[in-house]
Amino acid sequence: MKIKALTSALAIIAVAPFAGPAMAQDAPLNVGVSVVDMGNPFFGAIASGIDSAVAELGGEGSRATIVSGDYDLAKQSTQFDNFIQAGVDMIIVSAVDSQAIGAAVRRAQEAGIPVVAVDNTADGAGATITTDNVTAGEQACQYIADELGGEGNVIIVNGPQVSGVIDRVEGCKDVLSNYEGITILSDNQNGIGTRDGGLEVTTGLLIAHEDVDAIFTINDPSAIGADLAARQLGREGIIITTVDGSPDIVDALESDTMIAASSAQLPRDLARAAVEAGLQLVNGETIDEPMTLVSPELITRDNVADYQGWDAEQ
Repeated sequence: MKIKALTSALAIIAVAPFAGPAMAQDAPLNVGVSVVDMGNPFFGAIASGIDSAVAELGGEGSRATIVSGDYDLAKQSTQFDNFIQAGVDMIIVSAVDSQAIGAAVRRAQEAGIPVVAVDNTADGAGATITTDNVTAGEQACQYIADELGGEGNVIIVNGPQVSGVIDRVEGCKDVLSNYEGITILSDNQNGIGTRDGGLEVTTGLLIAHEDVDAIFTINDPSAIGADLAARQLGREGIIITTVDGSPDIVDALESDTMIAASSAQLPRDLARAAVEAGLQLVNGETIDEPMTLVSPELITRDNVADYQGWDAEQ
């Protein structure tokens, strides 16, 4: 299972114009990195992957300064200004707000600093490396539809309105719309992509709706919170699916939870591709296809034993 997922992802990266073998820089590379939330293991894995790729590809003395946006647009915008003042060679960003971060992206570009978006789009970025999030949502919610036999009530625990979250929910809803017997009870409650947020939102939704058959959450931490909410309320038999493929969700799939599937991302592959794209921009090269999508792979209780997880990408 993991072999298939990793091969598929690398095949997509390989056709991108910046995905060939990258040579180390003659001069040390200084990279500014701002991710949505370092408290989320996925962004921690992306940050670690960027750090490793910069050290490998940037030459001796290269470094990545990594900061957390903490879902705060003003904070992330200030981080851009700090990177500009520091004179970094490139900025890699996982945007808190895909559109609103555009002003900060333009300031960096006006200062001669290329910007690469990773995981989410960032308005005006010179390149974007992201999971195919529409497919991720489709995979997770097709699993729900199949398990329900095309009939039942579903809750979607939404998240911050960045491109990746919007695309996952779009993919989920597109799939579920094919089934007349499936009703979406809620799709607009923001669990902010965290365990506590997933717990709070799901608790409220389960109290409001007595008959819930399945829950789709936009990431693994939200799913863990949703599972906890259902258990605290004494609800049983709910199918929970999500997106990420994190170590925590592997544990959940291997234990007694209601979490049934997660569409797995490959954060270290995303990170390396982002650094390679940034190097191409730093060197003044043109990226003909600035958007690269990396295919996710659905991990379930049936195949989780074959899934090697994020650590296998190192």
